[in-house]
Amino acid sequence: MKWLLKTEELVMLLLGIFLLWNSDAAWYWYILILFGPDISMLGYLVNNKVGAALYNLFHHKGIAILIFLAGMYLNNDLLLRAGVVLFGHAALDRIAGYGLKYNKGFSFTHLGVIGKHKSDDTAGY
Repeated sequence: MKWLLKTEELVMLLLGIFLLWNSDAAWYWYILILFGPDISMLGYLVNNKVGAALYNLFHHKGIAILIFLAGMYLNNDLLLRAGVVLFGHAALDRIAGYGLKYNKGFSFTHLGVIGKHKSDDTAGY
């Protein structure tokens, strides 16, 4: 099952890359799909709650789709591409095992615990 879920995320990432390519996006949009939304991790410099909120805002596929749809409605290429970048990047992160964050800390995600805290109890968020 894990293989199937990662394959599904890979297809979503490839869809994002295809949509950028189809929109004749400049080369830097492809760099943004790899790293752009990770700027949200700076919220962890404030505290775990702010970090998780910002990270989840920038890595939520539903929000990415809403931004994309707003770009379609408003005929705005910037919003279209921003939505695609957020969507594709979220899929890339899911492939790597990084899910949406809980307030407990960066390592605690909806996909499970990542990093050296794997033995910690993850229940009760």
